[in-house]
Amino acid sequence: MDEIVKKLAGLGLPGVILVILTVTSGGSSAAIAATLTALGGPFGVVGGIALLGLITVVGDAVAGYGLESIVKAIYKERSKNESVQVLLKEIKDLPITEELKLKLKNELSPENFTDTQEV
Repeated sequence: MDEIVKKLAGLGLPGVILVILTVTSGGSSAAIAATLTALGGPFGVVGGIALLGLITVVGDAVAGYGLESIVKAIYKERSKNESVQVLLKEIKDLPITEELKLKLKNELSPENFTDTQEV
């Protein structure tokens, strides 16, 4: 899991989105491919299709460890190189449950979040 987390953390927010997209699509490659093609970024269609190759790895990791564990580990790894405040703001805007947001916030800054307060 550590190797996968480091690779996904290296992608930054797109890595987190890829994990969430993979889980919420129910494994539908067509839905994921359409989204990734649109989100290919500076590499366009080629970049989107290249990211599609990561879906199998992400799906296996999520199946083995669970979404919460993977996303927590990604943010913990990213906090080594990025501002915790920036990451907390990013978590606030993620399309996930408030419970998972609170757990992620506590993972990054446990002394500041004991309830579902805003960042």
